[in-house]
Amino acid sequence: MQEIKKRRIVLASVLKPANEPRMFDKIGTSLANDYEVYCIGAPAAKDIMSTTNPKILDLPAVKRISISRIFIPFMVLKKVIELRPSLLVICTHELLLISLLARLLTRCKVVYDVQENYYRNIRYGKSFPGLMRGFIAAYVRAKEWTSKTFVSHYFLAEKSYEKEMNFFGTRKTILENKVVLPATTTKTIDRDGCIHFLFSGTLAETTGVFIAIDLVKKLHELDNTVRLNIVGYSAKSETVELIYHKIKNHEFIQLKGGSSIVPHHAIVSEIQSADIGIISYPPNPSTLNSVPTKLFEYLAYSLPILLIDNPQWLRLCEPYNAAVPFNDKSFSPSMILKALKEQKFYTTLPQDVFWASEEKKLMQTMESLGM
Repeated sequence: MQEIKKRRIVLASVLKPANEPRMFDKIGTSLANDYEVYCIGAPAAKDIMSTTNPKILDLPAVKRISISRIFIPFMVLKKVIELRPSLLVICTHELLLISLLARLLTRCKVVYDVQENYYRNIRYGKSFPGLMRGFIAAYVRAKEWTSKTFVSHYFLAEKSYEKEMNFFGTRKTILENKVVLPATTTKTIDRDGCIHFLFSGTLAETTGVFIAIDLVKKLHELDNTVRLNIVGYSAKSETVELIYHKIKNHEFIQLKGGSSIVPHHAIVSEIQSADIGIISYPPNPSTLNSVPTKLFEYLAYSLPILLIDNPQWLRLCEPYNAAVPFNDKSFSPSMILKALKEQKFYTTLPQDVFWASEEKKLMQTMESLGM
């Protein structure tokens, strides 16, 4: 009997790697059970196991601010036309305009995976010069509003986007960045007698990396067994240079990644071997209502958290006794150390932090789209 050919789906980004966790490990892998899936993005880490479904298609590596970046969306369009998928999932606003062309040329349906509130990130972040931020942010939001005419559905990475944005109307599914656990979750026990702190993820002032560095320096003054591993990536060379400047002559602080992307499995390994994870985002309109992906990750791996006093994040941690809060403007290093050493963490294991719940919603949405 002839095998029924699976319908084809393409997921595409621009700057993020083709094997980026949300696009590849979560949405892509979930869809691969029933569809033929292709993930298009920046060059993927070369130490991952190759897969035939989802299949990875690399784009050329480009700098965040460069002329060559302008041409990347058209390279994506060329690949989409060649593949002629039934569904195109775009994972960045940069692909909105070419997704309209893709729909006209291939008749594919388009889903926009809204991973960030780009307007707020650009307007209140420091990725662009101050005078340009308002203009660029307004341009991006205008593209998103225009997308209403040709995008079939929207995936939202945050619950808060329902209130922060309204261009998607009722055509939306919230798919939070919850955690896909690997086959083994055994915690690595380090018996060197030190307290290993971890700061993971995007390295930027807005994600609190400098708060984490200053905080750990103060903790180390009281307890010289304190260590900090910074594991992540920044597209801004000046941010990486400033990190190196701040940790210079402080051997108890190590940076892994920096100017190079760290594979997600390496970050997971760091989470499993750490004693305490630091989440230290300073107050900013771009992140005020969002839940950091690493908060889900730390909870999923039962990693104790030193957590900046964001009420929403603290509420997520309270049922599991997972976090010790601190205020970055006024804190006592001695009280923090005392709380971290005395608190009994994870008296209840976290439940609602795993991707399985989101996968179910994803597949229901696919059915509603006639896929």
